[in-house]
Amino acid sequence: MIEIIPAIDIIDGKCVRLSQGNYAQKTVYNENPVEVAKMFEAAGVRRLHLVDLDGAKAQHIVNYPVLEKIVLNTSLIVDFGGGLKSDADLRIAFENGASMVTGGSIAVNNEDLFFSWLKNYGGDKIILGADVKDQKIAVSGWTETTNIELLPFIGKFKRKGVNKVICTDIAKDGMLQGPSVELYKKILGQYPDLYLIASGGVSSMADIEELEAARVPAVIFGKAIYEGKITLKELEKFTL
Repeated sequence: MIEIIPAIDIIDGKCVRLSQGNYAQKTVYNENPVEVAKMFEAAGVRRLHLVDLDGAKAQHIVNYPVLEKIVLNTSLIVDFGGGLKSDADLRIAFENGASMVTGGSIAVNNEDLFFSWLKNYGGDKIILGADVKDQKIAVSGWTETTNIELLPFIGKFKRKGVNKVICTDIAKDGMLQGPSVELYKKILGQYPDLYLIASGGVSSMADIEELEAARVPAVIFGKAIYEGKITLKELEKFTL
């Protein structure tokens, strides 16, 4: 069964969502992210994707107090991303309760550091963030698109020990127009044993079912549930 991973994106300590990563298109959904996390936990969700959008912009971890509060007040397994650019950032994330961390820009801009994290913590704790625009890797909170092709990028890091990848199609993110199922099929066709986590575009339970039918191991989504396109009750099909 596909793993369900709701997302909480944080700006100024609040639960928000952006459209296509655009900070100017921000919607605040809840002033208290801990309340949101508890809501997911009550629906049977076991894992949470927590993104420090302030950190992504500032190039260092910012919202670690939110991470700590969620970990202390729920039993959720939290993977944390956004602004992890140094050993100090990584240490802060783990010290404040992250079970896993996601690194995207750092894997592009400082390969050696990312590889050292993989070596020291292992592929179960270090997730590769592969954010794409037209199948090219994007970095720096999606403000910059590189010329790096997606599939070779994943392959290089997989050979170094990565076994979990979050792939977000930026064009789909926050748009509620359906996920990039064909893209994920292409990735799994080349790397069938990869724990691929689809992200971006989920608008309904039908989208999640389509990803499951495509044998995508896990899915991250946020806006669909915040805007009532998916209900907590519907999630129980995958969580209980």
